[in-house]
Amino acid sequence: MKKVLALMGSPRKNKYTDKLLDFLLDGISELKYDINKLYLRDLQINHCTGCDYCGRTSNCIFTDDMQEIYDYIDNSDIIVFAAPLYFNSINGLSKNVIDRCQRYWSIKYTLGQEYKRNQGRKGIFISVGGAPFTHNQFAGTIPIMDFFFKAINAEYVGNYFLSNTDKINIEDNLDIKHELNNIGKDIDNLKNFYLHR
Repeated sequence: MKKVLALMGSPRKNKYTDKLLDFLLDGISELKYDINKLYLRDLQINHCTGCDYCGRTSNCIFTDDMQEIYDYIDNSDIIVFAAPLYFNSINGLSKNVIDRCQRYWSIKYTLGQEYKRNQGRKGIFISVGGAPFTHNQFAGTIPIMDFFFKAINAEYVGNYFLSNTDKINIEDNLDIKHELNNIGKDIDNLKNFYLHR
């Protein structure tokens, strides 16, 4: 059975980021995959201090809840990261987790070790932004997520972006729900999708 790790990076539960993630996971659940959804706001995760402990040992110096995330990353086939747009980038809570994935970069490039866990895994990014414009609002998030997925050996297969969340009500927009449900159902075949509403 394939395993899915869903990281919910918004500090606000049951709001747009969380709901979009659930719409996608509802579609994936029809495939009977093992889904693990983590709310980052509920975890104790120290910020990376740049100490280079991972560059010497392949492990992080902190024994906090990031150890649980490492374990899920290492053993998941699909990783979905949902994070809201704050100041034209991903929010700090989510970026903190990504910074702590320096460990994977160190394993591969500082220590020269092979990181082969779950070859062929896929990565998907979901984000929401309050501004009404769609042009380039999410441009700052893509390079960050690209490097994150590369570090953990996941193929970055797509983005789902939703703008104008200060004004729209997704509860009334069944198209968004159906769209994300269908993406979830077709998760095994996804490649290079980019949807922006």
